[in-house]
Amino acid sequence: MKLYSLITISVSTFCLFSQLSFASSTGFQFHKISDPDDQPFEIGIWYPTDAEAPAEPNTPFLQALSINSEPAGANLPVVLMSHGYGGWMAGHADTALTLAQSGYVVVAPTHTGNNYEDESYPPSRWMQDRPRHIRLALDYILSSWESREIIDPGKVGIFGFSAGGYTALVSSGAIPDIKTMLSYCADSPEELACTLGLKEDPKIAELAELFVENWGHDSRISAAVVVAPGLGFAFNKQALKQITIPVQLWAAANDKNVPYKSNTAIVRQSLPQEPDYHQVENAGHFAFLPPCNPRLKGANPEVWNMVCVDDPSFDRTMFHLIFNQKVLDFFNKSLGK
Repeated sequence: MKLYSLITISVSTFCLFSQLSFASSTGFQFHKISDPDDQPFEIGIWYPTDAEAPAEPNTPFLQALSINSEPAGANLPVVLMSHGYGGWMAGHADTALTLAQSGYVVVAPTHTGNNYEDESYPPSRWMQDRPRHIRLALDYILSSWESREIIDPGKVGIFGFSAGGYTALVSSGAIPDIKTMLSYCADSPEELACTLGLKEDPKIAELAELFVENWGHDSRISAAVVVAPGLGFAFNKQALKQITIPVQLWAAANDKNVPYKSNTAIVRQSLPQEPDYHQVENAGHFAFLPPCNPRLKGANPEVWNMVCVDDPSFDRTMFHLIFNQKVLDFFNKSLGK
């Protein structure tokens, strides 16, 4: 199993990740939307609702939500959410719920060919596809969703973790420096991201010739939360010069999958404007995922040890209360909510 992957197991086992559940006035819908360049992909939508939530969890990610209820509110901001390599739409369900409980519409795609069921797409493909998925998801929620009238199209944010952090940067205007990326991997082949097909992909060098418009930038995005960004070594000052929006940047001090020095530090130093930076002490890469359900330990010990075991001094449950609040505060401030 690839350590960078969240999981490569069945949905029923994946559902054991989420330990937290809530009963609140939050609705949820599951949609599949078309992709003119590929197969349809799924999105999850969290939103405020006046409908009563059930007393017990009723979703695969163990949240008690009002399924397919009527959304409530007006002029609501929207946040797109991009999961990590090998993840899925509900990988950050607790953060999505926090935002929805505070009056946001949260839209999270499962990235085709780069998710827990299917990691078949090479880097040259998913590096382009992921930002396109974000654009398509935003197009859908603003133009085709039945409740689109409740959204303020001028208040759009993005949240991305790991490979999703890469996605958030590109969607916000970044152009990864492919030559620098490949040069770094040639010198540091042990870097985890470099082991995931970058050297073997015959088309990866062609990305250096892409026109700006082919990278999937979306000018509708007004704020970005970038968490432990994958491929951070591809984002020098030239690569990030077009990012003019507020950025909140997170790093885990003990991250071995996306080491600070070769990833987040470079992004932090290269952004045109100083980001709202947070370093989480004693935390590893997967600390940004919700606390795991204890049943996962017996169901899949390998995944448990990879994703769920933290430093004894680190309290993931307490951290997520702080993390989710800081993400919410940042979007409130940056989007003028």
